[in-house]
Amino acid sequence: MRVPLSWLREYVDLPATETGRDVQAKLISAGLEVETVEQLGADLKGPLVVGQVLTIEELEGFKKPIRFCTVDVGRANGTGEPQEIVCGARNFSVGDKVVVVLPGATLPGGFSISARKTYGKTSHGMICSAEELGMGDDGTHGIIVLPPEHEVGTDAIELLQLVDEVLDIAVTPDRGYCLSLRGVAREAAIAYGRPLLDPALLDVPAPNAYGHPVKVSDPFGCDRFTARTVTGLDPEARSPIWLQRRLQKAGMRPISLAVDITNYVMLELGQPLHAYDRTRVQGAIGVRRAERGEQLTTLDGVTRTLSTEDLVITDERGPIGLAGVMGGANTEIDDTEGTTTEVVIEAAHFDPVAIARTARRHKLSSEASRRFERGVDPQAASAAAQRTVDLLVLLAGGTADAGVTEVVAPSAPRTITIPADHPDKVAGVSYGRETVVRRLQQIGCDVYGADELIVTVPSWRSDLTDPNDLAEEVIRLEGYENLPSTLPRPLPGHGLTDRQRLHRRVGRALAGAGYVEALNYPFLGQAAFDQLGLDADDPRRTVVTLVNPLSDEEPALRTTLLPGLLGALRRNDGRGGHDLALFETGLVFRPTGRKEIPARLPADRKPTPEQLAALDAALPHQPRRVAVVLAGAREQAGWWGKGRSSDWADAVEAARTVAREAGAELIVRADQHAPWHPGRCAALYVRVDGEEVLAGHAGELHPRVVKAMHLPERTCAMEIELDLLEQAGDGIVRAPRISSFPVATQDVALVVDKPVPAAEVEAALREGAGELLEAIRLFDVYENAEQLGDGRKSLAYALRFRAPDRTLTVDEASAARDAAVALAAERTGAALRG
Repeated sequence: MRVPLSWLREYVDLPATETGRDVQAKLISAGLEVETVEQLGADLKGPLVVGQVLTIEELEGFKKPIRFCTVDVGRANGTGEPQEIVCGARNFSVGDKVVVVLPGATLPGGFSISARKTYGKTSHGMICSAEELGMGDDGTHGIIVLPPEHEVGTDAIELLQLVDEVLDIAVTPDRGYCLSLRGVAREAAIAYGRPLLDPALLDVPAPNAYGHPVKVSDPFGCDRFTARTVTGLDPEARSPIWLQRRLQKAGMRPISLAVDITNYVMLELGQPLHAYDRTRVQGAIGVRRAERGEQLTTLDGVTRTLSTEDLVITDERGPIGLAGVMGGANTEIDDTEGTTTEVVIEAAHFDPVAIARTARRHKLSSEASRRFERGVDPQAASAAAQRTVDLLVLLAGGTADAGVTEVVAPSAPRTITIPADHPDKVAGVSYGRETVVRRLQQIGCDVYGADELIVTVPSWRSDLTDPNDLAEEVIRLEGYENLPSTLPRPLPGHGLTDRQRLHRRVGRALAGAGYVEALNYPFLGQAAFDQLGLDADDPRRTVVTLVNPLSDEEPALRTTLLPGLLGALRRNDGRGGHDLALFETGLVFRPTGRKEIPARLPADRKPTPEQLAALDAALPHQPRRVAVVLAGAREQAGWWGKGRSSDWADAVEAARTVAREAGAELIVRADQHAPWHPGRCAALYVRVDGEEVLAGHAGELHPRVVKAMHLPERTCAMEIELDLLEQAGDGIVRAPRISSFPVATQDVALVVDKPVPAAEVEAALREGAGELLEAIRLFDVYENAEQLGDGRKSLAYALRFRAPDRTLTVDEASAARDAAVALAAERTGAALRG
């Protein structure tokens, strides 16, 4: 909402010395988000005056049309002689009144004006356009042509209101009343302790039976509809300069007098209005829900197919407007032909939810819909209609019709009961009853009672619904900066759960291993599964679909972390970061097949365990997972030696890192599973209650997936279920055992068949070596058919033995090694090499 300071001063008697920055600070302290203060005309310097074109000479021989003009500027140039000016615009004629800037002046942007020779003539100044004066879009292109009643030599800076300050306020959804000068003025009046000159306090005639007929078929969707008629309008009347300038400063473009007046009143009072050409409206105006298949061509020229949930304005022919959003083209006021002499003014109040859904459904956000969906004062409709009628009579020479139509659904003021000390308890500050009552009255509430206050909420504050809302109003008006800084006091014995501790340990461990955490939105679409190459019957394609997704392209909740993480990797690679290692921990969502609708939980008391259990039963299964993706170099090259590219083994090692933090034993086996390469994919198993359970996969992605997702070559990934690791682990992080006795190292090289996994050989060696084995490491894999035989490979392991209470002898270490080799030979067919 753009608020010109000069306009705001009409409703609040602000101190003359207050600048826009001062008002900004006051409103920010009251809780409004005033983002900027625009200084209009800050570097503008005259003389800038009204001139009248006397002669125009067309100059020939140039690539574009050039005109040499003489302009009467009165005594503004000090001589009274006509001013000679060269101009390239062609939208003015002899006798027109224009805006002239004379030598010595400075235009916005620091553009200094001086006499200069151009196109063979000397130009003593400029004839100005709206853009050159920083006036914004006035709907025309070219020179400003003023109405003929303005005197030659008049100061155009004051006439066009070029110097002003404009507050740009980001209005939050709960402050819809501030989408108007009336609402902002109320906040400024409270902040400065000055009275408010409420522009809605007008004498409004009582409704009667002579107004334009109106029929409201949906009183819930439209609980108030006011219709007024003005006849005898001058079709040639145009918006005066002051009206156009206020609209421009507020960020709106002048269109025609009737439309400009409705926009002006909307900015002033916050009530959206619509003006219909009375001659184009056939019969009674109605409000109802649209019928299936109905169509309406809106003012933007688009023909829209309506939903049965859309509220529409109708006449005998059908829809003539999309209620609260945009009018229809078939009843548009004709500002091009200039034939509209009778208008019907609509000022209505519509259901905010219905308007918000309609605007979103048709992707048609308008100034009216923005206000209706945030809440409009229903009591302001009659005053807004009267204000519009008054301006049409004043500026267009119209006559107000005696008929006044008003359809109102019965309603009662909203009241809230609140203890007088409730704001004190919320803020931790002793305000006292007197302060609480005074602040609530300042925002428009009627307050009765002593210790228990009965508060009647004003009609323009639809956001005030419970005692905490009222407490917030008291606190913000008293000043957030006056609240004491206090730390919450946690109850003893409450800390992180085991699941939270594991989550944090895993994050620290992966970060320590060189991974960077990347958090992604949990939304995806079927296109992501196609890129991953998942089969049509893959369980990951069964998703939980959102009723109101942020994007129609991603309407579902994720069943895997990989699409978001790979998207982050692709973006970083595209921006020059080619050596990447990213991780994410988060929930995935798996449908349970049940379609239960949980009951709404109470807000005034703690839900029972049964209610919480019913709520959990209606939710999808949400296991916590961790995933990593890698691309580029895993180890950088430098003076210390060669680097190394990341590969499938790094993805598997990331899974081992996670498993170690959970205290779980990870079992790795070869597998084929999308989206991984069929020859470089590992299945990750853990033991839960004595049974092996598949927990995830790791390896290099399939080349088709890499191509489809535009990823770097040989991209690798790992995804594993953290909840299963927690179940498989012992739940206690044990410190490593440190022995003061020396270690005994034994190396063994075993020859096995190529299909035998190294992990099986390692498991057999570990079990056979017994308790003396401290660590085992595979340090070499060798294949040579001449030395080892066809289909055979050599696996070399380093075994570290240590006893906690003594120094091992050579015989003890050798015996442990031999036992390990013997068990490996028995289980895998391994033989000592050489």
